[in-house]
Amino acid sequence: MSDPTDAPTIAINMHSSIAQIAAEDWDACACPETADGGRAYDPFTTHRWIKAFEDSRSVGTGTGWDPRYLTAEKDGQIIACAPLYAKSHSQGEYIFDHNWAHAWERAGGRYYPKLQIAVPFTPATGRRFLTRPGFEAEGISALVQGAIQVTADNDLSSLHITFCTEADAIAGEQIGLLRRRTQQYHWENRGYANFDAFLADLSSRKRKTIRKERDRAQAFGGTIHQLTGDQITPDHWDAFWDFYQDTGARKWGTPYLTRKFFDLAHERLRDDILLVMAERDGAWVAGALNVIGRDTLYGRYWGCTEDHPCLHFELCYYQAMDYAIAQGQTRVEAGAQGDHKLSRGYLPVYTHSLHWIADAGFADAVARFLEAEARAVDDDIEVLTSYGPFRKGQIEDHE
Repeated sequence: MSDPTDAPTIAINMHSSIAQIAAEDWDACACPETADGGRAYDPFTTHRWIKAFEDSRSVGTGTGWDPRYLTAEKDGQIIACAPLYAKSHSQGEYIFDHNWAHAWERAGGRYYPKLQIAVPFTPATGRRFLTRPGFEAEGISALVQGAIQVTADNDLSSLHITFCTEADAIAGEQIGLLRRRTQQYHWENRGYANFDAFLADLSSRKRKTIRKERDRAQAFGGTIHQLTGDQITPDHWDAFWDFYQDTGARKWGTPYLTRKFFDLAHERLRDDILLVMAERDGAWVAGALNVIGRDTLYGRYWGCTEDHPCLHFELCYYQAMDYAIAQGQTRVEAGAQGDHKLSRGYLPVYTHSLHWIADAGFADAVARFLEAEARAVDDDIEVLTSYGPFRKGQIEDHE
């Protein structure tokens, strides 16, 4: 009989820079599907994206996102990793815990810093416990235990894992984390041959409304371009930086990404990016940035220097749907919030997060809140879906 003490141990290591982890080791856990030469399901967790956030100083000292990447190593091989950050605020997360922070601090506690497993500034669903194939169960268990241990050893208030997959959420809940359900609006490609085939699924009134919106948008007096890879030039990034600054200043006060990030995106990430740009009289006047996954198009940023009726809807939603249909992608995730997406075919879906609260009493209070919130989210999704633009039979098919 073998001695259980001879069983291989798993070492948890924490890293202050992604450069300390070899790209091939990280990506073997983050995107093993790319071994066939195809795209990553989730580009945001690839080594190149996380390094671009870090190298551009969009995360790091002074940003409130301090890297503490975790790796789990067994027999000299990294079997799992996680994009972990020490957070000094709750900005750029899109799973809101401000009320938790206020409650804890009113009770005399210190909520920040906390730990967060997430992709900075990115409300897009993806795996957060990144494991090599064949090491899923032990890799997830090691990462969760390691992250909790770091939280406890440093006397921090909490650990949060946001926009994880449903599978991650189930696994984390089974280990003992608190599970939270929220909602976003996603568009599903049901094998449409073209945009008109999608419109055929809608009620007559909604179909006419969308056609009118597209006609109004495309009458802005210029041309709309879909650009990716080598089609994107530094001139496009100069224009998009202006768009991003304008939107970021209005929505967040200070834009999260630095100008250098867009330079690095041109160097390292442009094959992952779809820019939808509106040009009028030789000038770029509006644009939307999307990130291309293996089966999903992720809408991320929008901005403009000129206001034109319905151009936002055209560039952010309808052009994304056009691209997804043409490329055979199964869905478009259009980012956080936005009830206006519903009438344009983006239906509410669940998003997931996990939480560990150090104080047992506070954890019980949060758990009760999450139970009530989950019931409310269930009700909202049911009601909102019924108000979607699809014909009645099509609504039932989408549920």
